[in-house]
Amino acid sequence: NYVQGTFTRKNTGRAAPQPNLGYLCPMQENPKQTIEENLALLGIRELNPMQQAAREHFPRENSLVLLSPTGSGKTLAFLVPLIESLDPNISNKVQALIMAPSRELVLQIEQVFKSLRTGYKINSCYGGHLMKTERQNLLHPPAVLVGTPGRMADHIRRNTFRTDGVQTLIIDEFDKALELGFEEDMRFIGSQFPKLRKRMLTSATQAIDLPDFIQMQEALYLNFLPEAPVSKLQLKKVPVERSASDSLFRLLCTLGGGSTLVFCNFKEKVEETSDYLRRKGIPNCFFHGGLEQDERERNLVKFRNGSVQVLVCTDLAARGLDIPEIRQIIHLQLPPHEDSFIHRNGRTARMHAGGSAYFFREEGKNGPDWLPEDTPEFIPEADAPLPPEPEFVTLYIGKGKKDKLRKLDIVGFLSQKGGLGKDDLGLIEMKDHFSYAAVKKDKVPALLKRTSGERIKNMQLKMEISR
Repeated sequence: NYVQGTFTRKNTGRAAPQPNLGYLCPMQENPKQTIEENLALLGIRELNPMQQAAREHFPRENSLVLLSPTGSGKTLAFLVPLIESLDPNISNKVQALIMAPSRELVLQIEQVFKSLRTGYKINSCYGGHLMKTERQNLLHPPAVLVGTPGRMADHIRRNTFRTDGVQTLIIDEFDKALELGFEEDMRFIGSQFPKLRKRMLTSATQAIDLPDFIQMQEALYLNFLPEAPVSKLQLKKVPVERSASDSLFRLLCTLGGGSTLVFCNFKEKVEETSDYLRRKGIPNCFFHGGLEQDERERNLVKFRNGSVQVLVCTDLAARGLDIPEIRQIIHLQLPPHEDSFIHRNGRTARMHAGGSAYFFREEGKNGPDWLPEDTPEFIPEADAPLPPEPEFVTLYIGKGKKDKLRKLDIVGFLSQKGGLGKDDLGLIEMKDHFSYAAVKKDKVPALLKRTSGERIKNMQLKMEISR
């Protein structure tokens, strides 16, 4: 569905320094282990063409812009060549800095990096995370530091790590970072590294203008965006009769379930809509930038593991988040710009899958001119029953990775002590000091009774339904 890639250079009028290839070194503790072997551990047999192009051009270019659709694998596209560029002989300085516009994307990048088992250290920093913990981690500098621009700028101002070792700066979802108001922080950060020699930006949209402060000299653009929209997305228009909220409720009942994102433009509308649907009997979670980090993570976990099938959200969920294939997108409120509309819809009908997107129109009111005029109308049933409730619930487990707990330990505990069968247990997600497990709803009462007072790996375990 994607073009092979067009590579173009945009000259800013400044001469670009020639790259020094002498920094390339083995990437892992065991030099016999190749990046391909590490990728194979993740079930990845080969990189896709976009990732291969990034890997090929990264060592040779000082200024690189990667344009590729949401969900195409941009994280691996910049992590693989970055890892290959790291110097294993440097242990007292941060070598590379990655910025991303949201906490979730920061954590996702950190998780993918760790899953590659390179032997290099990575740390993350973001708002909502304890500054004390981050400063402690930076006492032993990681090879790679990933964070949001605001928290990263805070660390630089506090001198919590040396900046003279940073040679590479990567900004993921660069246009989104600008859109969210991080320009001042990024401008400051970009000026703080005296030995910076390589910059790479990624974006899922072609409408990206590079401000002067980013200093992209003779940037090479790797463009893997589709030449024309090729999608199995079915776009449908829903007429509004009494209110958009009522039409949303009837639409959800008519659709009968399945993973659904409901997009609103403002966090107040998100919470209002979530509360309305809950009162009407439709379980859901909500997601926006004003939530505490723990609540954001918990709500995403519930959506990923299927214990709720409706996530009401702002555009923060439109890009970069590790969320599953979505069955349908609903625009309760249309975004102000076409790009945002495209990115929202990009959460469904990804790659070779199908999907549907719905938006609401009141009689006699025109929509933005970028909406397709020939969009077919979809009329929800007036008396459709409530969608079936999810068969799983999410359990909170009060121990995590830093307590030396593994997924295998949780599976064994829930099976042996809790009496669960293999089909009773769903997705397990591990955090540093707690974990989440999806369990069949009808098995939970007996499970909690059987495991009350039991220990796992000689640790007292708190386990309860996540609210």
